[in-house]
Amino acid sequence: MTIAESRPGELVRIKLEFFKPFAATNTAEFSFKPAGADATAVTWTMTGQNNFLSKAICMFVDMDKMVGGMFDQGLTQMKSIVETKS
Repeated sequence: MTIAESRPGELVRIKLEFFKPFAATNTAEFSFKPAGADATAVTWTMTGQNNFLSKAICMFVDMDKMVGGMFDQGLTQMKSIVETKS
């Protein structure tokens, strides 16, 4: 995992290199947008190339169902940390 780009208050882009179960390089991005006077909306996306095997797997596996919960859990944990007063 390598931070590829960071713009404070706007986005963090991360290059992800996977080795198992399949080799792949993807990009994860956290984007931040003001949402009211004292809130921020965070969007977490992941993109990458789908080779033949990935496309075949996607025909039988609902990727949103498979990883969507992990995205939700990660965003919930981020919210909890950010909202904790020190």
